[in-house]
Amino acid sequence: MWEEFKNFAMKGNALDLAIGVIIGAAFTPIVSTLVANILMPIIGYITAGVNFSNLAIEPVEAVEIKYGLFLNAIIQFLITAVALFFLIKGINIIRRPAPAAPPAPTQSEIYLKEIRDALVKGKA
Repeated sequence: MWEEFKNFAMKGNALDLAIGVIIGAAFTPIVSTLVANILMPIIGYITAGVNFSNLAIEPVEAVEIKYGLFLNAIIQFLITAVALFFLIKGINIIRRPAPAAPPAPTQSEIYLKEIRDALVKGKA
């Protein structure tokens, strides 16, 4: 049973998933800080100081539909998704295997090249 668990835990997919969860957990505060302290104030400046989290509809007293918080969550999600896309794209570029060397020419290809070279030399 221990051997089966070790094989499962060391498979590429399980290890990649663990690394992804750890990186995601470490990356979340960075993106949250970026969104809350840098991007949302810029968006607020562009929209003339509108703070989306304060937007709400009150159809009746004591009932408030806070669609601004929903808009904030969507914007934060989109920014997080874009950031993770570029992070994963960078990781995939780094992890890309080196291109394989071209195979050595076969013996028949070598003979054909020699025949071609001899024909070219004979015409000159």
